[in-house]
Amino acid sequence: MTVYLASDHAGFDLKAALVAFLTEKGFDVTDVGPHDKTSVDYPDYGAALAAAMKGDDTASGIAICGSGIGISIAVNRYPWIRAALVSDMTAARLCREHNNANVLALGERLVGIQTALDCVDTFLSTPFEGGRHERRVTKLSRPDELLS
Repeated sequence: MTVYLASDHAGFDLKAALVAFLTEKGFDVTDVGPHDKTSVDYPDYGAALAAAMKGDDTASGIAICGSGIGISIAVNRYPWIRAALVSDMTAARLCREHNNANVLALGERLVGIQTALDCVDTFLSTPFEGGRHERRVTKLSRPDELLS
């Protein structure tokens, strides 16, 4: 499985730690940037993550900024992305089981490194339950149909 990671400057250190962690665990890791701590805009890297994941239904992503809020909003603009901002393992598990989230969003300033590692581990190892959740998840990819 390919795991794509993106951050802004405020999420750079956590992203670097997660790249090392995932590489050590044997995942195919693609860091879409940034590649240093120069100040950047999180919408640009949310778009880069979405672009990298487009067309790869088996990929997972991790999006990081200072709070996780901005980059989660940015990446959720794309209909093939279902990003969930989490701060504990229960949320990481539920976003996969019930929402089939394909992107985990984290806030470097709000989540400690061990909690982030635990959330990533849980996110990547939890399958989607399907069943009653499938109908709802399908609607997430077709928001225009809900407006009529």
